[in-house]
Amino acid sequence: MSTAIGNTALAYARVWHLVDARGQVLGRLGTQIAQTLMGKHKPIYDPSSDCGDYVVVINAKHIAVTGRKREQKLYRHHTQFPGGLKEITFERLQEKDSEKIIEKAVSGMLPKNRLRKVRLERLMIFPEGEHPYVDNIIKRYDTKIPLVVQPVE
Repeated sequence: MSTAIGNTALAYARVWHLVDARGQVLGRLGTQIAQTLMGKHKPIYDPSSDCGDYVVVINAKHIAVTGRKREQKLYRHHTQFPGGLKEITFERLQEKDSEKIIEKAVSGMLPKNRLRKVRLERLMIFPEGEHPYVDNIIKRYDTKIPLVVQPVE
């Protein structure tokens, strides 16, 4: 028996994952997406190499947050001009550009190194259910697996 565990073509292959964000909590969804983009679910994971998968997120407009974050959570950025601090609430950003919410959450959960930008390029976010990557999807996280009960004879 070989001592090399997980050195198969399947472990090195980049798999496409489909995630439905409808009703999902933003923080919990962000951590799972970040781990998939880093490749932590694979047996060949190495922090210094880029071995993660592609993630396609659909229904980004329908993401959920807990508590009063919908009204109170602020996203800030600076324009690099004096007095250029800009603020926008979660509610307004969701109406304006719902993809940015998930992108910012996942970006904050990735390591701050040179691989961050490369990993974020493999994250595709769509506000509704339609996307052009239907043929690439291998793993789906958008449907519940029905419980099959076999009759006892």
